[in-house]
Amino acid sequence: MINRIKAFFSQLDEDEPRGEVFKQKHVAAAALLVEAANADGAMDDVEEAAIRKVLARRFEFGDDELDALILEGKRRTEKANQIVGFTRAIKEAYDYDQRVEILELLWEVAYADGTVDPYEANLLRRIGGLVYVSDKDRGAAKKRVKLRLGLE
Repeated sequence: MINRIKAFFSQLDEDEPRGEVFKQKHVAAAALLVEAANADGAMDDVEEAAIRKVLARRFEFGDDELDALILEGKRRTEKANQIVGFTRAIKEAYDYDQRVEILELLWEVAYADGTVDPYEANLLRRIGGLVYVSDKDRGAAKKRVKLRLGLE
Protein backbone atom coordinates (compact mmCIF):
# COMPACT_ATOMS: atom_id res chain seq x y z
CA MET A 1 0.00 0.00 0.00
CA ILE A 2 2.79 2.44 0.90
CA ASN A 3 4.50 1.73 -2.42
CA ARG A 4 1.31 2.53 -4.34
CA ILE A 5 0.96 5.84 -2.50
CA LYS A 6 4.60 6.71 -3.24
CA ALA A 7 4.10 5.78 -6.89
CA PHE A 8 1.02 8.00 -7.08
CA PHE A 9 2.84 11.04 -5.70
CA SER A 10 5.91 10.44 -7.85
CA GLN A 11 3.64 10.48 -10.94
CA LEU A 12 2.25 13.85 -9.87
CA ASP A 13 5.77 15.24 -9.66
CA GLU A 14 6.77 14.00 -13.13
CA ASP A 15 5.33 17.12 -14.75
CA GLU A 16 7.33 19.44 -12.52
CA PRO A 17 10.77 20.63 -13.65
CA ARG A 18 13.53 18.55 -12.14
CA GLY A 19 15.47 20.43 -9.48
CA GLU A 20 13.78 23.76 -10.21
CA VAL A 21 11.09 25.67 -8.43
CA PHE A 22 9.18 27.29 -11.25
CA LYS A 23 5.55 28.03 -10.74
CA GLN A 24 3.03 26.77 -13.26
CA LYS A 25 2.55 30.32 -14.55
CA HIS A 26 6.26 30.56 -15.46
CA VAL A 27 6.23 27.27 -17.32
CA ALA A 28 2.97 28.16 -19.09
CA ALA A 29 4.40 31.50 -20.25
CA ALA A 30 7.60 29.83 -21.48
CA ALA A 31 5.62 27.12 -23.27
CA LEU A 32 3.41 29.67 -25.05
CA LEU A 33 6.50 31.63 -26.11
CA VAL A 34 8.00 28.42 -27.51
CA GLU A 35 4.71 27.69 -29.30
CA ALA A 36 4.78 31.18 -30.83
CA ALA A 37 8.36 30.68 -32.02
CA ASN A 38 7.48 27.29 -33.51
CA ALA A 39 4.23 28.43 -35.14
CA ASP A 40 5.94 29.12 -38.47
CA GLY A 41 7.45 25.64 -38.58
CA ALA A 42 10.66 25.99 -36.60
CA MET A 43 12.25 28.04 -33.86
CA ASP A 44 15.46 29.72 -34.99
CA ASP A 45 18.25 31.24 -32.90
CA VAL A 46 16.80 34.75 -33.22
CA GLU A 47 13.46 33.62 -31.83
CA GLU A 48 15.08 31.65 -29.02
CA ALA A 49 17.13 34.73 -28.10
CA ALA A 50 13.91 36.75 -28.07
CA ILE A 51 12.30 34.21 -25.73
CA ARG A 52 15.29 34.46 -23.40
CA LYS A 53 15.16 38.27 -23.49
CA VAL A 54 11.45 38.60 -22.72
CA LEU A 55 11.53 35.95 -19.99
CA ALA A 56 14.54 37.63 -18.37
CA ARG A 57 12.78 40.98 -18.43
CA ARG A 58 9.44 39.63 -17.18
CA PHE A 59 10.59 37.20 -14.49
CA GLU A 60 14.09 38.44 -13.60
CA PHE A 61 15.61 34.94 -13.50
CA GLY A 62 19.33 34.25 -13.73
CA ASP A 63 20.95 32.60 -16.76
CA ASP A 64 20.79 29.05 -15.37
CA GLU A 65 17.15 29.48 -14.38
CA LEU A 66 16.32 30.87 -17.83
CA ASP A 67 18.02 27.92 -19.51
CA ALA A 68 16.03 25.51 -17.36
CA LEU A 69 12.76 27.39 -17.89
CA ILE A 70 13.15 27.50 -21.68
CA LEU A 71 14.09 23.83 -21.72
CA GLU A 72 11.02 23.05 -19.62
CA GLY A 73 8.85 25.12 -21.96
CA LYS A 74 10.17 23.14 -24.92
CA ARG A 75 9.62 19.86 -23.12
CA ARG A 76 6.05 20.76 -22.22
CA THR A 77 5.15 21.84 -25.77
CA GLU A 78 6.52 18.58 -27.15
CA LYS A 79 4.29 16.63 -24.75
CA ALA A 80 1.19 18.78 -25.20
CA ASN A 81 -1.17 18.45 -28.13
CA GLN A 82 -2.99 21.71 -27.43
CA ILE A 83 -2.40 25.10 -25.81
CA VAL A 84 -5.50 25.17 -23.62
CA GLY A 85 -3.67 23.97 -20.50
CA PHE A 86 -1.07 26.70 -20.89
CA THR A 87 -3.63 29.43 -21.52
CA ARG A 88 -5.72 28.26 -18.57
CA ALA A 89 -2.69 28.56 -16.29
CA ILE A 90 -2.04 32.09 -17.61
CA LYS A 91 -5.69 33.10 -17.21
CA GLU A 92 -5.80 31.83 -13.64
CA ALA A 93 -2.40 33.16 -12.51
CA TYR A 94 -2.36 36.66 -13.97
CA ASP A 95 -4.70 39.62 -13.77
CA TYR A 96 -5.99 41.27 -16.93
CA ASP A 97 -3.14 43.76 -17.39
CA GLN A 98 -0.56 41.02 -16.85
CA ARG A 99 -2.26 38.87 -19.50
CA VAL A 100 -2.03 41.79 -21.92
CA GLU A 101 1.67 42.00 -21.04
CA ILE A 102 2.07 38.28 -21.79
CA LEU A 103 0.52 38.92 -25.21
CA GLU A 104 3.08 41.66 -25.78
CA LEU A 105 5.85 39.17 -24.96
CA LEU A 106 4.36 36.76 -27.48
CA TRP A 107 4.25 39.46 -30.16
CA GLU A 108 7.90 40.29 -29.45
CA VAL A 109 8.83 36.68 -30.12
CA ALA A 110 6.65 36.55 -33.23
CA TYR A 111 8.31 39.72 -34.59
CA ALA A 112 11.84 38.62 -33.61
CA ASP A 113 12.69 37.71 -37.21
CA GLY A 114 11.16 40.93 -38.55
CA THR A 115 7.92 39.47 -39.90
CA VAL A 116 4.89 37.66 -38.57
CA ASP A 117 3.91 34.49 -40.36
CA PRO A 118 0.11 33.95 -40.77
CA TYR A 119 0.36 30.89 -38.49
CA GLU A 120 2.00 33.01 -35.78
CA ALA A 121 -0.68 35.70 -36.10
CA ASN A 122 -3.43 33.07 -35.93
CA LEU A 123 -1.88 31.46 -32.84
CA LEU A 124 -1.58 34.79 -31.04
CA ARG A 125 -5.20 35.65 -31.87
CA ARG A 126 -6.30 32.29 -30.42
CA ILE A 127 -4.16 32.75 -27.31
CA GLY A 128 -5.57 36.25 -26.78
CA GLY A 129 -9.09 34.86 -26.87
CA LEU A 130 -8.27 31.95 -24.58
CA VAL A 131 -6.75 34.25 -21.94
CA TYR A 132 -9.78 36.57 -22.20
CA VAL A 133 -8.09 39.69 -23.55
CA SER A 134 -10.37 41.92 -25.62
CA ASP A 135 -9.79 42.41 -29.35
CA LYS A 136 -9.10 46.08 -28.70
CA ASP A 137 -6.40 45.34 -26.12
CA ARG A 138 -4.89 42.60 -28.32
CA GLY A 139 -4.55 45.06 -31.17
CA ALA A 140 -3.09 47.71 -28.87
CA ALA A 141 -0.55 45.21 -27.51
CA LYS A 142 0.54 44.30 -31.03
CA LYS A 143 0.85 47.97 -31.98
CA ARG A 144 2.96 48.78 -28.89
CA VAL A 145 5.34 45.96 -29.76
CA LYS A 146 5.66 47.11 -33.36
CA LEU A 147 6.44 50.65 -32.18
CA ARG A 148 8.92 49.40 -29.59
CA LEU A 149 10.71 47.27 -32.21
CA GLY A 150 10.67 50.09 -34.79
CA LEU A 151 8.46 48.18 -37.21
CA GLU A 152 5.80 50.89 -37.53
